[in-house]
Parts: sequence; structure tokens; C-alpha cells
Amino acid sequence: MQLPTAMAEVAPVPGSATVSGQPAPNTQNTPDASLGSASAAVAPIVGVDPAWAEKVSAATGIPRRALTAYAAADLTVDAEQPGCGIGWNTLAAIGEIESGHGGHGGAVLSDTGYPTPAIRGIALDGSGVAAITDTDGGAWDGDTVWDRAVGPMQFIPETWARWGADGNGDGAADPNQIDDAALATARYLCHGGDMTSTETWRAGVFSYNHVDSYVNNVAVVANQYAQQSAGAQ
Repeated sequence: MQLPTAMAEVAPVPGSATVSGQPAPNTQNTPDASLGSASAAVAPIVGVDPAWAEKVSAATGIPRRALTAYAAADLTVDAEQPGCGIGWNTLAAIGEIESGHGGHGGAVLSDTGYPTPAIRGIALDGSGVAAITDTDGGAWDGDTVWDRAVGPMQFIPETWARWGADGNGDGAADPNQIDDAALATARYLCHGGDMTSTETWRAGVFSYNHVDSYVNNVAVVANQYAQQSAGAQ
């Protein structure tokens, strides 16, 4: 599989970097990727070079298990949609802001990619947040009255119903599992177009959370990861 050739540019933050380090695939066993007819189609397991993951994890402080999920999602979507150009650092920045890479509230991200305890957002009941009545019968969020954001990338159940992905190849699309959630995030961000210019990058991240300050925060963190990882390649 080819490495990503167009990396995501980020918002014009003073003193920022605009390119990310490229995740290295495990060339010993790297299958071809193809996008199925539905976004939840099983993605091939993309092996990320463990040496790359170890170096970048040490440089950025991103837990290796989470970093591997972001990098695999980047490589998978690069093969599916070469024109998107999303960078692993954008996914990592969202993962950091949404859940501390699956560590929110003292949760621990296991080797299988599930945080324990499970991560749930507040009820979207209109109290300072959007009002979204239950769309999943509580199947994902445990709430049969209101929807709540779920998992390390904080997917709302109705959004997951459309964009859910099987990133770890276990036959199920689960927003609690970080490989699945990272791949779904990458596909979601790319659905509006490329992520290779400041304008389109910002539009993509804004579609994930409709708050300008959120976009700016993701940009700052993504730039930080780009700078920290630059010397680790």
C-alpha cells in the first residue's frame, strides 16, 4: 500500500506546522483496500509499522494503541479515497479532544481497542446542547430518552447509523471500539471533499462539530502532533 502523499493542512494558527508525519505501513502484510457499498463495510486490516508507531507514540505522548488506530484509518482511507489527503494527526487531535484517546474519566483503553469503563457523553436534552431524542433505543448509549455521544471519537448514535465502520475486521461496527471509530471518523471527514487545504480542512472538521472554537482547538493539537512527530520519522 502506498503511503499517503497529500497530508492534511490545518488552520492558520500562528507558528503552526501544516504537515503531518506519514504513518508507515507494515509492508510484510498489507492488503489492498476498497470501499464497500456501505460505509460500514469491512475494511481490510492495515498493518501499521510497529517501529513507526513506537517512535511517534514516544514523541507525541499518544498511547500506541490509539495511534495505531488513527494511522491505520489514515492509510485505509488514503487507499479508498486518494484525493482526500487526511492526516493521522487530524484524527489524533479529534481523539484527544473528544476523549483523551479513550482515557476520559479515568477510562483505560485496552489492547482490543475498547475503553473501560465505556465513554458516554451527556444527555443531548437541549440544556445548553442540541436536543436529540433517542434514535437507537438506547442500544449504544444506554439512554432510551435522549441520545448521547458514544466511544473514543464521541459518535452520536444517529450519525453512527450512517457512518459506522468495521476498522478491526471483527465483523461488527462498534463506536466503542477505537479502530472502528477512527475509520468512521476518517470517512466522515472525507465525505465532503479533500482535506488538503486550510479551507476544506476547516470545513471538514466543522462538519464534525459545528463550533469554530472546536475547529481551532483541533488545529492547534494537530499542529502540535505534526511538530512533535517530525523528528521521529
